[in-house]
Amino acid sequence: QVHFAEAGGGLVQPGGSLRPPCVASGFTFSNYRIRLYRQAPGKERELVAGISFSGRSTNYADSVKGRFTISRDNNKNTVYLQMNSLEPEDTALYYCGAINPSTLALSYWGQGTQVTVSS
Repeated sequence: QVHFAEAGGGLVQPGGSLRPPCVASGFTFSNYRIRLYRQAPGKERELVAGISFSGRSTNYADSVKGRFTISRDNNKNTVYLQMNSLEPEDTALYYCGAINPSTLALSYWGQGTQVTVSS
């Protein structure tokens, strides 16, 4: 059974940091590109970051470049999103998605973890 478990969210002050992990199970994690998405109330889903199978290639939304870093540990089936210099605009539900290597479609995703940036 495929499962994504996100954790590590919470309330943080502006300028603070979080590093929520996303742990996958039930599929061959190392074969999948992983993307981190976020969705704020009343807004469309936004692609925040992506990482290749090996972790050597990454990409970011302009809104988080220089502040967020995505990484993965294929031995632990885990993706990390290091979030620094958090802003109130970063408040959203963050979740992982696994991209099918053949179809490039979003195949699996988790329930997400809530990140709230507020003083």
